[in-house]
Amino acid sequence: MAGNDKRRGGVRKTNKKGMVVGSGGQRRRGLKGKGPTPKAEDRVTHPAKKRADQRAKADQQRAKRQTAAENAPELVAGRNPVVECVRAGVPASGMYVAQGIDVDDRVTEAVREAKNRGIPVVDVPRVELDRLTSNAMHQGLALQVPPFDYAHPEEVLTAAQDTGLPPLIVALDGVTDPRNLGAVIRSAAAFGAHGVVVPQRRSAGITAVAWRTSAGTAAKLPVAKAVNLTRTLKDYKEAGLMVVGLDADSDITSDELELATGPLVVVVGSEGRGLSRLVRETCDQTVSIPMATGVESLNASVAAGVVLSEVARRRRIR
Repeated sequence: MAGNDKRRGGVRKTNKKGMVVGSGGQRRRGLKGKGPTPKAEDRVTHPAKKRADQRAKADQQRAKRQTAAENAPELVAGRNPVVECVRAGVPASGMYVAQGIDVDDRVTEAVREAKNRGIPVVDVPRVELDRLTSNAMHQGLALQVPPFDYAHPEEVLTAAQDTGLPPLIVALDGVTDPRNLGAVIRSAAAFGAHGVVVPQRRSAGITAVAWRTSAGTAAKLPVAKAVNLTRTLKDYKEAGLMVVGLDADSDITSDELELATGPLVVVVGSEGRGLSRLVRETCDQTVSIPMATGVESLNASVAAGVVLSEVARRRRIR
């Protein structure tokens, strides 16, 4: 009997698993998980979150500064670039002439055309013009122009097709030096290209430096910005153009460029990296420039000029 009382009054041990009768499932709900642990940068109190917020803020400020710089007026410095701009009818809000400079035919023409177009002409001390142009070689003359009005890649193609000639377009892949951009634009205009296309990101834009290097030809030739250069090149291919990229490692030289007389896009890469992988894969053909042994590769603008000259020569004799 004592054993029975002990058994009845003691704790009953069991190996049975599962919830206890009468709990109402409270224990199961209490053990329910809260989902996966958030990433460190998503936790409000975590240091990684603070660092992520600081990076995002810095990126926003950088984007604002870039937008402000792109929307700010530019000063085209130098007598030849200024004369080319006023001849081409580039919109301008003012012309600066350094006091006491030697006036030649270019200065006379620039001032006369500016006054005819109603552009204010301001005489300023040379030191003030140095400051305005950030000590550029202005030769006593500078023109203030609004932000460059980029075309759309489709507009460049349409303008090329409307000429009745085989389209010739130059595309730049990763060229970040505005001097190279300006020189390429000048070569493109000289050898009969119908337009230039640059990527929207990681590429030089039409700044005062590019204006100067192009000697004002950026006003005569449409320059477009492509959101995605690879996609734009594919669109051009669908429109019937062949895409040729400049590649120092190609076995085909520009002397053998049989595609020169047809609708063509010439793609020029950066000096250091050359063509990007996706752009190279999009090209129908790559060509190199024959050079003497031991000579380093040419910079982007010179390489573009050499190939465009060969394209122009072939088109003249076809």
